[in-house]
Amino acid sequence: MLVLPLPSGKVKHGKRSVPEAPPHPPPPSLGALLLQTLTPDTHCTRVSVTIMSMLVAFLLLWGLSRGPVTEAATFFETQPLLWAESKSPLEPSAEVTLTCQARLETVNFQLFKNGVAQEPVHLDAPAIKHQFLLTGDTQGRYRCRSGLSRGWTRLSELLELTGPIPGPGSWPHSCLCLMVAKEFGQRMPKDWKGGPGAVAHASNLNSLGGGASPPPPALRLDRESTQVLRPGSKATFTCVAPLSGVEFQLRRGEKELLVPRSSTSPDRIFFHLNEVALGDGGHYTCRYQLRDNQNGWSADSEPAELILSDERLPAPVFTAEPASPNPEPGTRVRLRCLAPLEGARFALVREDRGGRRVHRFQSPAGTEAHFELRNISVADSANYSCVYVDLEPPFSGSAPSARLELRVDGPPPRPQLRATWSGAVLAGRDAVLRCEGTIPDVTFELLREGETKAVETVYTREASANLALIFVGPQHAGNYRCRYRSWWPNTFESELSDPVELLVTDTSHNQMNEDAEHQGDGESILVTETEQGAGREVPMIAASQSQCPGPGSGSGTAQGFKLVRRHP
Repeated sequence: MLVLPLPSGKVKHGKRSVPEAPPHPPPPSLGALLLQTLTPDTHCTRVSVTIMSMLVAFLLLWGLSRGPVTEAATFFETQPLLWAESKSPLEPSAEVTLTCQARLETVNFQLFKNGVAQEPVHLDAPAIKHQFLLTGDTQGRYRCRSGLSRGWTRLSELLELTGPIPGPGSWPHSCLCLMVAKEFGQRMPKDWKGGPGAVAHASNLNSLGGGASPPPPALRLDRESTQVLRPGSKATFTCVAPLSGVEFQLRRGEKELLVPRSSTSPDRIFFHLNEVALGDGGHYTCRYQLRDNQNGWSADSEPAELILSDERLPAPVFTAEPASPNPEPGTRVRLRCLAPLEGARFALVREDRGGRRVHRFQSPAGTEAHFELRNISVADSANYSCVYVDLEPPFSGSAPSARLELRVDGPPPRPQLRATWSGAVLAGRDAVLRCEGTIPDVTFELLREGETKAVETVYTREASANLALIFVGPQHAGNYRCRYRSWWPNTFESELSDPVELLVTDTSHNQMNEDAEHQGDGESILVTETEQGAGREVPMIAASQSQCPGPGSGSGTAQGFKLVRRHP
């Protein structure tokens, strides 16, 4: 993805100011290009099209608008678009044309089928798109890429051609009606009528009925703010939404905090507390709202806690059980923090090469807090101490306790690798393997059996991660293992997991019938995704196939169209 500076606005010529012309016209949005493919001028092909990635869906649903959050930079997507057209929708053997549209003019284009690269195309002159003519057996899963500088862009989203899908006799074959819901999990009205190529735009979907609130954002403190702060220090919160072009709020309880803010990306914002006082400690949340103000606020994020201490109260007594500084890996260490004050807020502080930061909080009813480090490993090696703060005015805090050193030797626990599919993976699809460990804030690596270089690498704040092999082909078949590692603040590397075998097949197990089972006359097709680490499906977008009166109405075949998001 390219990051382009915003235009300066105006250029002076003598006594006049005229708008500065951009060097190139702005590229069309993904949503606009997708809608263009469904206009009356475009014949519906006798294929079923699957476009992977909710990037398209998010742009259709919410839009990528510019505002205070995005005024620092404009983000330009370089991923090409791929779509199909047929000269004769009534002929199963008709030629099919795949159009690969780049975001910048280029002389290089390449098509991939079922995970296998086709011969690259080098044009005599730069072009914004190239058409690939398919003949014979056109069924398969396709992606394309375009030239970028001296290399290539990432692959387009998946386009799947599966042949004609028998539809109900009342369906016309002249067009495909696609309606996209703007609200999560929303269903389309059955009485919606549209002409050939009719599309319900995202901007007109507010009146379609109630839907679930947008999912909550994530709020976290920057590293410097996760320690026990002194009054007068600065603190920064980062609020990240799952979509772009939204308004953010920082809240403490039910009160919005109007503090300075900045942003480097349209999906997040930084809230700056420039001079915190003792009374500023506690829980903070954030939320966001779509810019049209018609869908209400999202749910609040999980809280992030700020703790301050002026070190005026006596230091607590800090002890460990067992008392050994070198506990055995896999055992449990109990840390006890004793204060001369009841009802205080306790914080366990960890100190390593990355600095000092609060590791955990507790609010016991009495005068002591008990923190447990379970199944300890080399990742727990650090110096530990504790502090407490009074929850009543003037909100004073204690000096830190004496430090206790823990050093754990040996490698961390082995992870477990499991496939998110059963049987063989269809060539051209993504194969997602989940590597599950016990230590957060690590880098996961997927390795092919017998190879030392990782084929996929993912850093995550969680203790597990999805490792995806994109657009697999026969060359991807084999056994895979995973591991995790860290370089900071502690350096360690786990052993490899047990292997998982990937089988790749070119045979679709009656995919057309499987799709047809989920399609009814005027019924919505609800597309879901499995969120990483959540273990649950969340409705993301609803698409509907409805009757489209127009030329050629009558019995025939209709196209299947669904949008899904591949695993992150």
